[in-house]
Amino acid sequence: MIKYELKCRKDHVFEAWFYDSATYDKQAAGGKIVCPVCNSRKITKAPMAPRIGKSKGEVAAAEAKEVAVAMKALRELRDHVEKNADYVGDQFAEEARKIHYGEADKRNIYGEATKEEARELTEEGIDVAMIPWVPRGDA
Repeated sequence: MIKYELKCRKDHVFEAWFYDSATYDKQAAGGKIVCPVCNSRKITKAPMAPRIGKSKGEVAAAEAKEVAVAMKALRELRDHVEKNADYVGDQFAEEARKIHYGEADKRNIYGEATKEEARELTEEGIDVAMIPWVPRGDA
């Protein structure tokens, strides 16, 4: 396995794991790598510093810290979305289309959609983002 630091055309940087460099090359060429922030498929490798040997304990502690930071950020994102958007449940795709086509007042919404519904919305030019909805607290 190999981990690459990747960057989209809008300079969002993220990490992804691949079986090997050939797998990365194949997925990148096929447009299968997507920026988790803006859904861009124009991805390049970002400059990376080599990992110099650390003990397993140091690596585990660093990874645990990274997970804790990410989980905190995702909880804060959830709080922000819930405070600044209307929950529309499983009617998300339908409501997003109504807003996009001017059939409903423009507002921020969130809810549930299948991957297929999200893909169809994106193909119609409707901006959507899939957010991992983490539980509150340390659950």
